[in-house]
Parts: sequence; C-alpha cells; structure tokens
Amino acid sequence: MFDSNQNSNKIVLAKLKEASHSLLFPSESEYPFDVFLWEFLAEKPEINPELIFKNLEKPPDTPIEIVEIDSFFEIATTEQDWHGEEEKEAVKKYQSLVKVIKENLSDIKVVRVGEIEIDIYILGKTASKDVAGLSTKVIET
Repeated sequence: MFDSNQNSNKIVLAKLKEASHSLLFPSESEYPFDVFLWEFLAEKPEINPELIFKNLEKPPDTPIEIVEIDSFFEIATTEQDWHGEEEKEAVKKYQSLVKVIKENLSDIKVVRVGEIEIDIYILGKTASKDVAGLSTKVIET
C-alpha cells in the first residue's frame, strides 16, 4: 500500500540532505550535518525537552537550551566585509539551507544538548507531523 506520509517524509529528508551537503557548521571544530527522522505511529507529540531526551536516550538532567533558528544560523547566514568568494558562497548555501528548513518543517526548534561538546538538533514537524531535521556538533570552550 502506498503511504503518502512516508513519501513526503522521504522528500523532506532528501531536500534537507541536499541543502546541507558539504556544509560544516562554524565553531571551534567544524562538523557536518546529518539528517534524521523520528516517526510516530500513534500520537504525534509536541517538540519539547522530554521528547528530545527520550529520542536521544539522554538523562533528563543533561543541559539543554532551545534557541530560535535565525539566531542560531546568524553567524553562518550573515555576510561580512572581510569575506572572500569562498565565505560568500558558504553564506549563500546557509541562507538556502535555512530557507529549505523553513519551507519544509513547521514548529522549528534548534536544540543545544550538553556543554562544551554540544550536540545540535535543528528539528521541526513534517506534513505528517513526524519530526525531522538536521544534527551536528559544535565545540565551545
């Protein structure tokens, strides 16, 4: 039987993967993005710390911070006077990535989990109300 929800989720994942391809998020160490999908068969839960801890199998006392997508990506999407061609191209790719995220996901949250070596999850709801997004890591000392 054809499942349109699965198909639409696959399309979203493909768009996220394409938009994040070859991008490394700037921090003290640069990591690539991974695409993920959390599918829910029954009730479609809200995106909150409890859901995040459960799906990541992290203890509930793990430090967590939820930030806005625009503030999280600000450093990567803002062109600077000192940018050369390579940096300007990266800014355009990040602007495109943020656009793809906003066009394909709703209730978007950027979640920072941990300290120093921080796991980043950019997640939102798909049309079928499953949760999809991107993960990466930043180092902040």
